[in-house]
Amino acid sequence: MSDFETVTVNDIPAGARLLDVREDYEWSAGHAESALHIPLEQLPARLGDLDPDEDLYIICRTGGRSFRAAQWLVAQGYSAFNVAGGMDQWLESGLPLVSESGLKPVIL
Repeated sequence: MSDFETVTVNDIPAGARLLDVREDYEWSAGHAESALHIPLEQLPARLGDLDPDEDLYIICRTGGRSFRAAQWLVAQGYSAFNVAGGMDQWLESGLPLVSESGLKPVIL
């Protein structure tokens, strides 16, 4: 098993690369503005979209998918951190959200 850290949303450094691995419909409803979206099942095919020299902070809704993504990315030689509590915690912490529809963002 690969070793990686779990951090809270408040531990994500300013300007860090946030990778959202939720499904398209979840992303569309609400996400962090600066996040990169690659659904978990597309991650192996889109590995080339990621910089192996950049720390990646992986987020999903509650932390399960991001845990699996961080584990897999570390096994591939990437520096990845699982964001505990995911987008639910992001919302509870009052961090900014945007939606693809222009409607009020929500977390699904």
